[in-house]
Amino acid sequence: MDTQSWDYYRTFLAVLESGSLSGAARLLGLTQPTVGRHIEALERDAGQQLFTRSQRGLEPTDTARAMKPLAEAMAASADAMRRASSETRDEVSGSVRISASDVIAVEVLPGILAPVMAAYPRLEFELSVSDALEDLLNRKADIALRLVEPTQAALVVRHVGKIPIGCFARKEVVARFGAPQTIDDLKAVPTIGFDRELAYVRDMMEGFPELALPDFSFRSDSNLAQLAAIRTGCGFGFCQHPLGERDPALIEVLHGQIPFQLPLWIAMHEDLRRSPRCRVVFDALVKGMSAYIRTPEASGD
Repeated sequence: MDTQSWDYYRTFLAVLESGSLSGAARLLGLTQPTVGRHIEALERDAGQQLFTRSQRGLEPTDTARAMKPLAEAMAASADAMRRASSETRDEVSGSVRISASDVIAVEVLPGILAPVMAAYPRLEFELSVSDALEDLLNRKADIALRLVEPTQAALVVRHVGKIPIGCFARKEVVARFGAPQTIDDLKAVPTIGFDRELAYVRDMMEGFPELALPDFSFRSDSNLAQLAAIRTGCGFGFCQHPLGERDPALIEVLHGQIPFQLPLWIAMHEDLRRSPRCRVVFDALVKGMSAYIRTPEASGD
């Protein structure tokens, strides 16, 4: 296959995502004929169709599916190059892409990043809100906050500490049902929790095989949805202790009886340790998250 412009592969990924030429055009801010020409050029080079039409839209062929991870790697590299080129030598400036789980990204990071932005006005942030473990080696993110220990080589990793988990409910809920005295008492009251056991949930539960959690009345795989349900009075639920503690409408129950903790690591590619923008942000995240979970700052690389 001849080398085509990156724009063509960006269009290819947009068609995969949207399932149509018109959808890809809207995503990219292009015209539909332009999107069509990009796909036709890729198909000429491949010598075969990349998409077939169906009632659901454009379906990728086996060749298109095989091309997808390669095109995604190109996209990650292009984004990483853009972020690197945005940096001015010996100055804290440019764009930093951070990957974090939903609750940390929404509830915690803005308070940590706001003073960094005030101190370095030429610094920009891209925040990827996801529980997926984005690949730092392929530069899909510059810095990642992870609840599962990073195992890839060539990373600078700090184990910041463990986020304690507590059981909370609105004051009105506690007044209505009473405060549970044991974890078993949760079976008799409305509870909020996960729908499926995600990776970090399994890791957290492995240490307590004898612990029987209730059948949750409100279930969601979104930690943000669970937190919102606790805050609005849907029942008793588990959340990061610092978040529950700082909400005056919530009351903690079963204090000292919840054995769960979420280990937290912050990681970046070792090649970025000499990048002023990444180093400043990495250090700020370690300091801010250490304060959040009230543990001493991690030290050393």
